[in-house]
Amino acid sequence: MRQMETSLLDGTWRAGAKLPSERVLAVEYDVARNTVREAIQRLAARGLVQSRPGAGVFVTDQLRTGFASPWGQLVADHPALRDDILEFRRVLEGATAWFAALRASDDELARIRALMEELERTRRVDDKAAEADADARLHEAIAQASHNAMFLHLHTSVLGVLREHITINGTGLRVQNEDAPDRLLEQHRALCDAIAARRPEEARTAMQTHIDFVRTRVGEEIGWPETGPTSGDAVPAPAWPNSGRRTSGGRAPKSSNATDVDESREKRARGSRGASAAKREAPGGRTMDATRTRRRPPSGGS
Repeated sequence: MRQMETSLLDGTWRAGAKLPSERVLAVEYDVARNTVREAIQRLAARGLVQSRPGAGVFVTDQLRTGFASPWGQLVADHPALRDDILEFRRVLEGATAWFAALRASDDELARIRALMEELERTRRVDDKAAEADADARLHEAIAQASHNAMFLHLHTSVLGVLREHITINGTGLRVQNEDAPDRLLEQHRALCDAIAARRPEEARTAMQTHIDFVRTRVGEEIGWPETGPTSGDAVPAPAWPNSGRRTSGGRAPKSSNATDVDESREKRARGSRGASAAKREAPGGRTMDATRTRRRPPSGGS
């Protein structure tokens, strides 16, 4: 059962995939068929696989939809959350690209190249729906090549939230912006080239540049204030300032807090230096704790 769970976690068995037969699995794991059957029953009880009479056993989408619900409807009802998701994607997918450049196997690199070629082909024939599908599969292949189960499943869940409940994504972005398809293709090409060359920093920058572009265009479409980048140029870390879209309940500017803390620390430091000086300068060789003298209440006071 643990070995089968690993196949679910690392993406070997994807959502909707049919499991090999009991006989094949028994040979692969070197166990009896009833052991395989019991393992499948345990996985089914947890909702990870589903048996379909006469068809076989199939992987459910439980690992990926568990995160999406109830986020999907919330995102649909609160468009401002789209920006939060894209901001999260910037960090998450930047990391997946970085690790993919380090860890991708030769087979995974070949799959990434093949999907990039499919993306270019669909762009040439101007099939926007197929292009968006190839785009999604390319991002998933990169996440899988990161060899981190959390990256893979969180990434897929986050994309599911966007694609299922928001029209401004993939196909929508390509339809609503005339220059978007060519810009997106360039960004994906730079991303795949960096991963294939095993240059993690370039891969992360290319991915973040891509997400920045998508975030800016989505923001233009729904009328967010221009607080983020306005071009596809790489944006240095840290990623984003506090968004101007929230009119109340927003986070306080960090700069003013930091200034207050620095001033407080400086005052304490000056007081400490003054106390030390008072001790050194006391007459008659005696020392005086200027700080304690200053803080002692007047005689007879309460």
